[in-house]
Amino acid sequence: MALKYSRQRESIKKYLATTKEHPTADMVYNNIRKQYPNISLGTVYRNLNLLVDQGDIIKFTTGDGSDRFDSKTNKHYHFVCNKCSNVSDLFMEHDFIDLINKSAEENFNGEIQGHDILFYGLCKDCQES
Repeated sequence: MALKYSRQRESIKKYLATTKEHPTADMVYNNIRKQYPNISLGTVYRNLNLLVDQGDIIKFTTGDGSDRFDSKTNKHYHFVCNKCSNVSDLFMEHDFIDLINKSAEENFNGEIQGHDILFYGLCKDCQES
């Protein structure tokens, strides 16, 4: 069944496609409220989860308890700064990503369909300060 068009959902999608921040739902809410002042946090959460379910965006947790969202759905990893909590995309060769899946599957009685890895450390700005 096709999902009914929603200006608010499209606005959320557009915001995620134009930011490099990997925002939390609260960050998305605060940004979208500029365009739709009456939008509720619940509506933002529902639309984010719908977009995740449709495969339009990804959701991941950085360890601080907050879900983060990313419009880049291709295979890639993330780097989280231990000092400022900034999240950055970290792209690696696809052969390496596939190798991790294959290696895990060789040591697991089942089928590995994917994985998530977060790298932690200090970003360049925090390292220099």
